[in-house]
Amino acid sequence: MISKISSLKNNLKIYFGFDEFLPNQEKIIHSVLKGKDTLAIMPTGGGKSLCFQLPALTMEGTAIVISPLIALMKDQVDALLANGISAAYFNSSQEVEKQQEVLNKLQKNELKLIYVAPESLGQLEFILKNIKISLFAIDEAHCISVWGHDFRPAYKELGKLKNQFSEIPFIALTATADRATREDILTQLHIPQAKTFISSFDRPNLFLDVRPGRNRKKQIFNFLESHENQSGIIYCLSRKNTEKLAQDLNNKGFTAAAYHAGMTAEERSEIQDNFLNDKTPIIVATIAFGMGIDKSNVRWVIHYNMPKNIEGYYQEIGRSGRDGLPADTLLFHSYADVMLLRKFAEESGTKEIQLAKLERMQQFSESLSCRRKTLLSYFGEHLEDDCGNCDICKNPPQYFDGTIIAQKVCSAIARLKEQESINMVVDVLRGAQNAQVYEKGYQQIKTYGAAKDISWRDLQNYVIQLINQGVLEIWFHEKGRLILTPLAKAVLFEGKKIKLANVQQLKQKKTTAEKITFETDKLFEKLRQLRLRLAKEEEVPAYIIFSDASLKDMVKKTPINYEEFSEVLGVGKAKLEKYADEFIKVINRHFDLKQEKLSSHHYSYKLYQEKGLSLKEIALQRGLSEGTVFQHFLKMYKMGHDFDFSSFITTEEINQIKKAKKELENPNTLKAYFKYFSEEMPYHKIKLGLLLSEE
Repeated sequence: MISKISSLKNNLKIYFGFDEFLPNQEKIIHSVLKGKDTLAIMPTGGGKSLCFQLPALTMEGTAIVISPLIALMKDQVDALLANGISAAYFNSSQEVEKQQEVLNKLQKNELKLIYVAPESLGQLEFILKNIKISLFAIDEAHCISVWGHDFRPAYKELGKLKNQFSEIPFIALTATADRATREDILTQLHIPQAKTFISSFDRPNLFLDVRPGRNRKKQIFNFLESHENQSGIIYCLSRKNTEKLAQDLNNKGFTAAAYHAGMTAEERSEIQDNFLNDKTPIIVATIAFGMGIDKSNVRWVIHYNMPKNIEGYYQEIGRSGRDGLPADTLLFHSYADVMLLRKFAEESGTKEIQLAKLERMQQFSESLSCRRKTLLSYFGEHLEDDCGNCDICKNPPQYFDGTIIAQKVCSAIARLKEQESINMVVDVLRGAQNAQVYEKGYQQIKTYGAAKDISWRDLQNYVIQLINQGVLEIWFHEKGRLILTPLAKAVLFEGKKIKLANVQQLKQKKTTAEKITFETDKLFEKLRQLRLRLAKEEEVPAYIIFSDASLKDMVKKTPINYEEFSEVLGVGKAKLEKYADEFIKVINRHFDLKQEKLSSHHYSYKLYQEKGLSLKEIALQRGLSEGTVFQHFLKMYKMGHDFDFSSFITTEEINQIKKAKKELENPNTLKAYFKYFSEEMPYHKIKLGLLLSEE
């Protein structure tokens, strides 16, 4: 076990090009390596895949990865192969010959990972019983739960796996699961004792903006003008809207394509490939698009209509900014959206659940509190301070000290033993004289009527604000009852102050997302074009070669040799050997061309001061004489830049030059000094010595 753990960091760098783990990754990986069943809840872009890919490399045998979408499998396998890891996928999209080739490799233990759709798992049943399996990974595990937002019947069969392979560790992973969904995942997979890791759901690089759905198209056109040449997704509720909006965008000069389940598989595949390969930057889609998209450089996501629940919204906005760079999200909402979504919910098999989640989504859209606080509180995570990166924080409403109201609400919920929903809590606080209150004897509790001076609608709004701020939590799976969070205890007993938005004074105002610019550095663009060319040659999406974050790191570090290139984010052993030469060539060429603007002496100084190259190395790289490079150093020194000349001239040599200056008949020419030193001291050193001797 010790050897396994000690090799983790080594494999992390060699195969994936990372020096450090993201939050919770290492703990999750250690849990799997110890043979424990594990549930990992991590946000999109949080590094879920590494939590089973790295153990698979370290452990003996083959990891079986259950994945819901063919596109997701292909992308992950392509990325693994690019990193020098033996992997394959098995599903119905493959020709019989290809399937047999994969099965042969599996039987011969030639694969470290194999991805398979739940519907195809039965075809591997015989082989799985006769090979060494390292672990089972259930990706997008929320699909197994009716409480989840994307229930898949085929996932229900996965519960049998643990009975058949009881000694093999299982890891279930998802980006979006509330408390009810998490509990159901463990139950359905028959891993009730699994160790659960919940990473922060916070994606601080995403700007959260929510607006009323008036003049949506005009607002979208304006939005896109400030996001030129960036990839993004627009989600619509209907197929008709996707086609109409995509056509309108193309008519306006943008490059967009519609995507929905009514298209043929071939059409959808082509559209997705064009998006992945940066040929079509804008996709207008129903929610059928996205789960299989592992594209790291999506810079924005727009919801043309309000989503049906917060889990779906969170997962969809999470497809932007996966590389950690700034990204924009924009959500439009309207009463018409709510009515249409209510109709869908009422026709579903889980009407009560879906209506409750829709109501919570509507509350988020109409929230008067920090969006990020509201979003994170839904998943049980509570921020102390406002985020500063959402529309509410940028344009806050008028607030008042709502601590007393918050204390009354929390006290009432405590006295109701956390068993009632919002409406009953409001009724009790307002002293309602209805049958439900009297039947349960709630008119006897101390907080009955404690807020009768506040209108029913305003008090309901304040309770929703407290939910959004993480003071309270709704348990949908238990009839929507309100629960007190640790923050509520601080309000009741520790003097925690609460600000509430004044609903009486609040005026409708148009909010504008902060324009987050994406630096279009010329070097970045050259590197991007090289990446695009390599991707076309290898027939893989561009981000498989390198993510935007890797290219940005190249711009920042400007590596000019193998050692420096190996330090770039995402550069492992395989990519170092495969791509270093071409990317280094582009970087060096860029700075050669840039010299005229930077000035030659500035460029030499940059290579010496920032890159640590010697005078000789700079001269060789630039094709200049050492004397010329040294002249650059002297010029920068005279201009006031710091320079340590101790490696170029000794104190003794400076004293010798001082002595020569006194003894020479004509000390005003460098040639006189050159002859004085029997032509053994170079001109540039003489010039430096004269300069330093005057100080």
